[in-house]
Amino acid sequence: MSEVKLAVETRTEFGKGAARRVRRDNKVPGVLYGHGSQPLHLTLPGHELLLALRTPNVLISLDIDGKANELAIPKSVQRDPLKGFLEHVDLLLVKRGEKVTVEIPVHTEGELAPGGNLLEHVLVALPVEAEATHIPESVTVSVEGLAAGAAVHAKDIVLPSGATLAVDEDAVVLQVLAAQAEEAPEAAAEGEETAEA
Repeated sequence: MSEVKLAVETRTEFGKGAARRVRRDNKVPGVLYGHGSQPLHLTLPGHELLLALRTPNVLISLDIDGKANELAIPKSVQRDPLKGFLEHVDLLLVKRGEKVTVEIPVHTEGELAPGGNLLEHVLVALPVEAEATHIPESVTVSVEGLAAGAAVHAKDIVLPSGATLAVDEDAVVLQVLAAQAEEAPEAAAEGEETAEA
């Protein structure tokens, strides 16, 4: 689990105009909340935040106005739908040793059984509970040799030490589907002629 340090400033101006001014300075407006404390409105450095968010569930060490240090994880990130730049970020305050529930990406390895089978990701991310400073980045599942009709349930996935499932253990994460064969054009034409007769 990587920890990224960001120097951030508290924000006193709110609303669309203030948010636009913040973004013009290549910064991102955000809110830090959690542990029953009042939400703290922040201005975060845009480029550094963008790089940090490339890691799922990154742990961010916030240096707030050079006075206070807090740990946070990203809870919600809003991006511009067309240009993709960061518009706003919600950060959840965490403490060392505290358990948090997050979703970690599910990666697969291996080849399915021959026969044109398709792998469906029912859950793209797996909800797990882990210590805030030891959140796994992802989990890898072997699909080697799985045939049509096979499924991988949450309980079948080996989690990194310290992580526990935060979803029903019988939840389907991956399933293998048989490829749908397209109907041959001649057979479709014969079916139409029979229907007309």
